[in-house]
Amino acid sequence: MRARKFRAGLVLLAVTALGLTAGSVPASAATYERLLNGTFAGGTIDPWWAGAGTTGKVTGGEFCTDVTGGTANGYDALVGQNGVPFETGQQYTLTFDAHATATQQISAVAGEAVSPYRQISRTDLTVTSATQHFTVPFTSTLDFPNAGNGQLAFWFGGQAANNTVCLDNISLIGGVIPPGGLPPTSGIRVNQESYTPGLPKHATVISGSATPLTWTLRNSAGTAVTTGQTRPRGADAASGENVHDIDFSAYDTAGTGYTLVVGSETSFPFDISADGLKKLRYDSLAFFYHQRSGIAIDARYVGATYARPAGHVNVAPNQGDNNVPCRSDLNCGYTLDVRGGWYDAGDQGKYVVNGGIATWELLDEYERALKLGDASALGDGKLAIPEQGNGVPDILDEARWEVDFLLSMQVPDGKPNAGMVHHKIHDAQWTSLPTRPDQDSQPRRLSPPSTAATLNMAAVAAQASRLWRTIDPAYSAKLLAAAEKAYAAAKANPNLLADPNDGTGGGTYSDNTVTDEFYWAAAELFATTGKSGYRTDVTGSSLYRGVSFNTHGFDWGSTGALGDITLALVPTDLPAADVAAIKSAITTTADSHLAQMAGMGYPAPYRTADGTYEWGSNGLVANNGVVLALAYDFTKQDKYRDGAFQAMDYLLGRNPANYSYVSGHGDQAVQNVHHRFWAHELDPSLPTAPPGALSGGPNSGLQDPTAARLLTGCAPQRCFVDDIQAYSVNEVAINWNSALAWLANWTAEKSPSAVDTTAPAAAGKPVVSAVSATGATVTWPASSDAESGIKSYDVVGVTGSARKVLATVTGTTATLTGLSPSTAYTLVVVARNGAGLTGPDSASTQFTTLPDASGGGCSVTYTATSWTGGFTAYVTVTNTGTTTWPTWALKFTFPGNQKVTQGWSATWAQSGAGVTATALPWNASVAPGKSVSIGFNGSYTGSNPPPTTFAVNGKTCSPVARSAN
Repeated sequence: MRARKFRAGLVLLAVTALGLTAGSVPASAATYERLLNGTFAGGTIDPWWAGAGTTGKVTGGEFCTDVTGGTANGYDALVGQNGVPFETGQQYTLTFDAHATATQQISAVAGEAVSPYRQISRTDLTVTSATQHFTVPFTSTLDFPNAGNGQLAFWFGGQAANNTVCLDNISLIGGVIPPGGLPPTSGIRVNQESYTPGLPKHATVISGSATPLTWTLRNSAGTAVTTGQTRPRGADAASGENVHDIDFSAYDTAGTGYTLVVGSETSFPFDISADGLKKLRYDSLAFFYHQRSGIAIDARYVGATYARPAGHVNVAPNQGDNNVPCRSDLNCGYTLDVRGGWYDAGDQGKYVVNGGIATWELLDEYERALKLGDASALGDGKLAIPEQGNGVPDILDEARWEVDFLLSMQVPDGKPNAGMVHHKIHDAQWTSLPTRPDQDSQPRRLSPPSTAATLNMAAVAAQASRLWRTIDPAYSAKLLAAAEKAYAAAKANPNLLADPNDGTGGGTYSDNTVTDEFYWAAAELFATTGKSGYRTDVTGSSLYRGVSFNTHGFDWGSTGALGDITLALVPTDLPAADVAAIKSAITTTADSHLAQMAGMGYPAPYRTADGTYEWGSNGLVANNGVVLALAYDFTKQDKYRDGAFQAMDYLLGRNPANYSYVSGHGDQAVQNVHHRFWAHELDPSLPTAPPGALSGGPNSGLQDPTAARLLTGCAPQRCFVDDIQAYSVNEVAINWNSALAWLANWTAEKSPSAVDTTAPAAAGKPVVSAVSATGATVTWPASSDAESGIKSYDVVGVTGSARKVLATVTGTTATLTGLSPSTAYTLVVVARNGAGLTGPDSASTQFTTLPDASGGGCSVTYTATSWTGGFTAYVTVTNTGTTTWPTWALKFTFPGNQKVTQGWSATWAQSGAGVTATALPWNASVAPGKSVSIGFNGSYTGSNPPPTTFAVNGKTCSPVARSAN
């Protein structure tokens, strides 16, 4: 949890409409308290402020103000509280205790905090050195809503000499409108963005009826298109409401502007379409470009409204991030150039532990798509960023902006704690709202290194090294070196914990437990390097095999699950049973989420021990949606997919607040998030939040004055207001948006553009030409599909009942490579449409590849290490010929009953005793004299003799080196 504190600009009550309107409070009046922190029991004056000519602080449990003398008017020195609600014609009673060092007149003033500064009441009183209790009744002549422009102030000016005035037990009772709650909106809550065709579609309606109600779905013209009956659910604890469920899943006609109607209630409009989620996939990632530090945000990519100069590049009034010293009390003896990276949240600090998980989620989003999904949707040219068109997937370009910053926070060699990573860098003091990054004049300071920050950098750098290995080998090596240095430094300094009191100018991000960070970093380093030391740290951890997964969810302070997700996705030599245990932990946690969501009026995968909601609850909802999505990836069970989409429904409007918590997506989407540039609510010249920013969401703690004033007594899921000052419920943060981006990409991937249950027609009979020893060209007449169109074709080799896809293309021609010389092939072509449905086989075609006349040769080394019932084999294949292999396929036959259970660095297949390992795209080309290393885990009974004969691309390799033990 971060603590965000700021002091808003102070506004004064003008000396107009003076006079006291007194009245008595009837016995039947409500006893609503309209002020916050009137007892100062917490030792702070917030949200009270002290104006010009005054210095206020809590002394002896009282709010004491030092007043500079010599002013002419009472309002020349004053204190007050803004956002106080008043209702016209309603009665109020102000009470307080006061005393002063010297006797003087003060004024208690209620009225308007902005021009034209109208007044409701002013009462002049005399305070002495003895504490007195004052009671001031009045009737309001003006209306100011909660968190509006109402103000209560005490004037201390107009005195000749300096003085000190102390106040305590300040209370304002009155009015009839209860505090808290939300603006009146529809009683029907829907996903305001869109529902996906072909998937479940649910909404919630507030009703205390014990019997079903009739609902009607209307199209954009207002015409009823289908109807049904609600399902009463009764009292819903999280929302504090009585609700019914609306299930309109059976209606699947794509369109825009649908509404649901129950009685006199009408929902916000929504679409039935996959387009909204596919747009959100990119909007949620665009958030990170907006948050970049050290670079101008260009109108070419974000539009003129959101363009801004570069922040913190040492251009006045910035002091810059290019030469940042440590905090003055640290005396570390060096400065760091820490330009770049992402601003963490609504402030302009940069925090390694939050940047760590946020970067990891973007990288994992891509890595998961590479292995289990559609990585092309995240490729080069997909995002509006300066790096588009550089040949690197855009999501990796965006992540690199933060990865490089994380590396820059490492303590240099030769300095104390070398290799460790500084916890954070931010302003020396909190900046006010609004402050555009380039206008921030605060000095920037490094906080001390921490074990948690060091392990975050190690984990992310190791993960990034893995993904850049074939994109930029030099950069990959740099990342791995930094990661290994950081991990070694963290093991040497395992208890350097962030100071929980280091919260001036930036959030603390303190974390007293780093077992999870050690596990996460070890897992990433092991998955990248395969080194035995990291493997030992992984398997020896108390968190091994999915222990970190729970229904609360993972976040910046609980990162063990990140390591497990990597181990579940990235092939390693871990025992298959252990990887299965990790996947089982994911599905078990997902099942627990589904069980809880089944009993909720507004289903969200979120749980705390006491049922409350906490700071950043929406980030946890999204991360738990990731768990549901992975459970679907690993099992293909529809219940997990549907649960992940329900999480998105909640974030996009099916919630008791009736807001889409994602800006720019939905008719009542958040706009006034807590942010120092997206501050239109405070400065009309500044923008509201851009599309794709996720608000932190409901928070029962109400840890800011605006939320406390507006939401006291709120049910957990209703503790939300779209107000820039309400930072404990409406801030944004990179780690929440990274979770949204991961989930948005996954749901977009799983969203067909339309419902299509008809398979495509068969493709025409293929024709083979340009046959060589290892390849051929295949062409065929096109298939057809009226609903979804043809998306791709598979060219399939058929041997008896065995089938192998030899190529997948979008056109009607395929170039086959990696075939075996002197081998007969039977081919068919299978069409696939836009809905993922495959058609029947085409008519088959036979051909035989030519003999191998290349003069090429090969050699193979095979080494196996056995244990009871299992073994690990390492295979090195060398091109001993004179021409480059464009691709390769290794074949051998086990002499015993061995079975391949898990392989790496190749695609492994086994039929009977015969084994085939085919190249992956990144290691397919092998030049003369070069080798490729692959391997697998296997099982056996009895003995484990090595294979005796190996062939590459149909040619027997000789000589063969082999051993087993």
